[in-house]
Amino acid sequence: MPLWLWVLIGGVGLFGAFQCYYWVGRTLGPRLYSSRVGRKISPEGIRKVETAVGRWGALAVYGCFWVPGLRHTLPWVAGVLRVSYPWYTVASALGCLTWVPVTSFGLYSVIWGWLRLAAESPLLAVGAVAVAITAIAGFVRWRRHRSPRRAPDELTPV
Repeated sequence: MPLWLWVLIGGVGLFGAFQCYYWVGRTLGPRLYSSRVGRKISPEGIRKVETAVGRWGALAVYGCFWVPGLRHTLPWVAGVLRVSYPWYTVASALGCLTWVPVTSFGLYSVIWGWLRLAAESPLLAVGAVAVAITAIAGFVRWRRHRSPRRAPDELTPV
């Protein structure tokens, strides 16, 4: 299947998922927070998302495409907060139109580049994977060490 068709199918699929997330959030309302999905998201995380949606509205929907984790959290909360659906639709469509091609082509470039490297020098390809894993682990460790720790009693319920 050609790459452009994968990108098209991915964009349509993600757009459909965003619409489902919104309407589930809108239908459940505040009950979403006590649901299984809501419990997976920390109360602190929900407050951060609510703040972003309250401050930026539909623009936060577009921005969430570029932030891992937020991409599949914000649409639920946008539904609960009843962000204007026409603006939500436009923002999620623009997000799909820009994020899906960039990530698809970027991801395929990395995969094909690594496969080409592996074909020419398997040892160098293994080294590249080791360097990437070390860099990611170092970044994750740095982020965890940098983030402030809060006691459970400091969190206020949503």
